[in-house]
Amino acid sequence: MNQSSTMKAPAAPPPPAPKKKEKKKEVIRLERESVIPVLKSRLIMTLANLIENDSDRDEFLKLCKRVQYTIRAWYNIQFEDLMGLYALFDPIHGAQTLEQQKINDDDIDELEQDFLKCLFQVMDKSNFKIASDEELEIANSGQYLLNLPITVDESKLDTKLLSKYFARNPREEKLPEFADKYVIFRRGIGIDRTTDWFIMEKIDMIIARTWKWLMKKVGGDKFFGKKIYKRNKKPRKKRLPSEMEQDFYVERIRIQNMELTVPNVLSKITIQEPTFERIIVVYRRATEEDSDKLDRGIYVKHLKNIPMADLEIVLPEKKNPSLTPMDWVQFIASAVVGLFAVVTSLDMPKADAWVLFAVLSTVIGYCAKIYFGFQQNMAQYQNLITQSMYDKQLDSGRGTLLHLCDDVIQQEVKEVIISYYILMEQGKATLLDLDNRCEELIKESFKFSCNFDVDDAVQKLEKLGIVAKDEIGRYYCIGLKRANEIIGTTTEEMVLKAKQGQAAPLIA
Repeated sequence: MNQSSTMKAPAAPPPPAPKKKEKKKEVIRLERESVIPVLKSRLIMTLANLIENDSDRDEFLKLCKRVQYTIRAWYNIQFEDLMGLYALFDPIHGAQTLEQQKINDDDIDELEQDFLKCLFQVMDKSNFKIASDEELEIANSGQYLLNLPITVDESKLDTKLLSKYFARNPREEKLPEFADKYVIFRRGIGIDRTTDWFIMEKIDMIIARTWKWLMKKVGGDKFFGKKIYKRNKKPRKKRLPSEMEQDFYVERIRIQNMELTVPNVLSKITIQEPTFERIIVVYRRATEEDSDKLDRGIYVKHLKNIPMADLEIVLPEKKNPSLTPMDWVQFIASAVVGLFAVVTSLDMPKADAWVLFAVLSTVIGYCAKIYFGFQQNMAQYQNLITQSMYDKQLDSGRGTLLHLCDDVIQQEVKEVIISYYILMEQGKATLLDLDNRCEELIKESFKFSCNFDVDDAVQKLEKLGIVAKDEIGRYYCIGLKRANEIIGTTTEEMVLKAKQGQAAPLIA
């Protein structure tokens, strides 16, 4: 018997199920920051606890204190010069100080430039970067909580001060177009999430999509469908990040891109926007026409956690928002299209009442949307301005400069300590190897990623005299005990010992 005739051919594999079309995510590529986002005290204790030998641990803690005291002393003179110069250009008391000093205008101009030079040096040391046109364009390509086009009243801002500084001190990076009027420094990236019903925003989205559908049906989208403002421009397409790059991308979740489903419309939703953790704005107001004296005040404002899409709230001398030309065009266009549709329907032999009702409802609803939407956005705008003044503004003027001075010292100390620790524990290393090892240590021990500034750290270590380079270009560190001897006893240690000596008899 032929058994082969009874065998069935193997069944063909089922066709692969069609892949569900994934919703495109709007992601923004972010550059790694050079800031070490770890408290100095936590960093020192974590590294010290990794040292097994007790005597070495004590020497390491002593070295950390001496490094901090020495670096603070290095910057003390520079910081005193910065604060002294700012006293002349403080918007509140600067004019009185200049009048008391009796300095002529030419010397004041030079002092202004000296102050800006010191300020920009401190900003660079604090790892602040000037916001570029591209960054602002990406930020303004979306909407978050602020839904009004905000512009600056340029006539109220001085253009000579910063123009003169950048002409004297050219920078490697391309300056933004507004750099002659004001400068926005930014540092750090965070995420802001807001969960709410967003009733008005959802209604606005539904009406806008209905309007778009209606305009498409009547052919009006060819004339009125295009947006003319930058903030409404579609963002550039971004490729989705791989798993290895996930830390360098942040997703935007906006109402405008929300799927129009019943659960989304009838429940709370969460929107998300990347933020600039720190923003510092520097500018000068223009001198009023009826004023006899030049306005020499320089404004330095420090804010925190500003959503990228709402960056306009930090701009100086903002104009009061109003209905835009596009709003008026859409308002008039909706009335014309609605009137045309109604007249056309009435001319038909059998006018459909439901069609007339639908057309009129859509037109009236869209007009109402423009008006009430503007009122809602104005209320939201006032709320954001108030919030930026009380919640998001960290400080201004002298307070901001003091914060920056301390921040410089903290960052410099952390960079030096991490570099020395790596050389102490892992031995000799080239500059590139040291950079990679420091970044790996921060990521493994503290779960943070940063772009470590190894060049500056090594320069400080060489200046301290506790790191040297061998004949093939590798860096190595001096032993802990010898390193403490090289730096020597600091003034702060002598003061502490003197206080302890005075306190001992009292305790006894």
